[in-house]
Amino acid sequence: MTQASSDAILSRYSHTLSESDGIRYRDLNHNGRLDIYEDPRQPVEARVDDLLKQMTPAEKAGLLFINGSMINVDGSIEPIPGEAPYALHASQQLRELAMNHFNLWNIPGVWPMATWHNRLQALAEESRLGIPVTIASDPRNHFTRNIFSMAATEFSQWCETLGFGALDDPELVQRFADIARREYLAVGIRLALHPQVDLATEPRWPRVSGTFGEDAEVSARLVRAYIRGFQGARIGPGSVACMTKHFPGGGPQKDGWDPHFPFQQGQVYPGNNFNYHLIPFEAAIDAGTAAMMPYYGVPVDQTDENVAMGFNKAILTGLLRNQLGFKGIICTDWGLISDLMLDGVVWPARAWGVEHLSRAERVLKALEAGVDQFGGESCPDLVVELLESGRLPMERVDQSARRLLRLKFELGLFDQPFVDEDRLEEVFNNPETLGMGLNAQSRAMTLLKNDAGSLPLGAERRVYVSNLDAGLAAQYARVVATPEEADFAILRLDTPWQPADTTIPMALAFHHGDLDFKGEKLEEILRLLRTVPTVVVIYLDRPAVIPEISTAAAVLLGDYGASDQAVLDVVFGRVQPAGRLPFELPSSMEAVRTQFPDVPSDSVNPLYPFGFGL
Repeated sequence: MTQASSDAILSRYSHTLSESDGIRYRDLNHNGRLDIYEDPRQPVEARVDDLLKQMTPAEKAGLLFINGSMINVDGSIEPIPGEAPYALHASQQLRELAMNHFNLWNIPGVWPMATWHNRLQALAEESRLGIPVTIASDPRNHFTRNIFSMAATEFSQWCETLGFGALDDPELVQRFADIARREYLAVGIRLALHPQVDLATEPRWPRVSGTFGEDAEVSARLVRAYIRGFQGARIGPGSVACMTKHFPGGGPQKDGWDPHFPFQQGQVYPGNNFNYHLIPFEAAIDAGTAAMMPYYGVPVDQTDENVAMGFNKAILTGLLRNQLGFKGIICTDWGLISDLMLDGVVWPARAWGVEHLSRAERVLKALEAGVDQFGGESCPDLVVELLESGRLPMERVDQSARRLLRLKFELGLFDQPFVDEDRLEEVFNNPETLGMGLNAQSRAMTLLKNDAGSLPLGAERRVYVSNLDAGLAAQYARVVATPEEADFAILRLDTPWQPADTTIPMALAFHHGDLDFKGEKLEEILRLLRTVPTVVVIYLDRPAVIPEISTAAAVLLGDYGASDQAVLDVVFGRVQPAGRLPFELPSSMEAVRTQFPDVPSDSVNPLYPFGFGL
């Protein structure tokens, strides 16, 4: 499709009636006939009913799956010859599988994405019923080095959610979410695969960085604000729908081993604290979250069968639907049904407890448990197979299809699916929002130690820097080449981790294992700290165990996703750090090993307690 034809399509479907009419609709579809939804003033339920009656089993099945897609650098939507076979394209899944929900990982930029989005929506218009596409994304607005948040590129970059937990400022969180919502809308992202409101009660868990911390009440306050910022008071054409995760709270993984992988050891509750983890999810339901994502974990001995959350009827129907009253979409985490081949190594489906079932049987069990949609899968044929064999009643498929269609209508996608590529300049690279994000990175930092009022440093100081941009630091003070020449050193560190003993490539990037520095690495750090007074800035994507470093450092700062500029702004007094620890910092690995993974703030003699901050 040429750019000219794309523009013509956008013009055709952007028709807005007079203000007195108060509605927006599309005149004709690409086949030249009146759209079957020519009057959007009809109630949503009537429109859903009308469409559902016209859908084939294959079209209904296509709704029940969401998978990733590549975006070409030029915004085109078709596969590029020679591309890796696992590089899925939405256009293929739309045409061949009747799928119309897709999530995005890396994107080449907001301009190619907006173009890609409009071309994909135009392709969707050419399908038999013209059902628009819903685009989803993991978080894109955090300055981060972890794998659970997408590259920010032109999106404004704020602290990670742990930083918001450290600030505990609902107004700031709602402002952040509103800005992120505007950026998502500008490129066509209408479903946020977040917020993540698991509680960080097991400090070794690799996904601590995506949470608001270990306190349930803080998380509950902030998730309400987060959802208000993205969705508004109710879901409408200006909303980005939220998929809150990971129900019923994925924090208490035994020894921190993540259930993305077969070496997981189950989700455990030795402190009998299951209900504590529900508190943020109850708040999300109260705030109207559009969707909920259960985690991979097996709630060991908490229900009538030890199967993963996505297959667990007691969790999804008994607890989430019946007890908590959730009426929205339940979408699995990614990859519960099919094995995945990565770099010649099999990454098994996360079908914990039901590994013996066939792929079709896994789909059936998940649907019977209460699942509406399967994440990271492209196998609607299995649903069709179950329907044709009589093992799955059409009424059950209609129930989930209705929820998924309802959200598309509520978001206004049937009435205006396209984005205005000419307005991207208004939304992105905005100095005000970029400045707000940078300020949040700095303010969220937690000052843990400040010997003799060492901070802020003055511009006249001679500083030695390590793991920090020396050229940037030179704009704040005189940078010297060795610690011996310096008045102060500034050292950036990451919380330690060790790769799991596995051949699965993805697992090697997860931050598992012990939280303390050991051996020569610890001694190297301490040598610097003994040589010159040092400002240690440690990235707390998990609760670090750093007693020796805390003792030897002149200044100790924790950050939750911060650029070098954000760090230097704090060190040199341009911004005051205001964060307080969103979790405790244990005093030893022995204390970590003996604490309960489901209970907050329960390690023996913590080095710094929850909520500490100077």
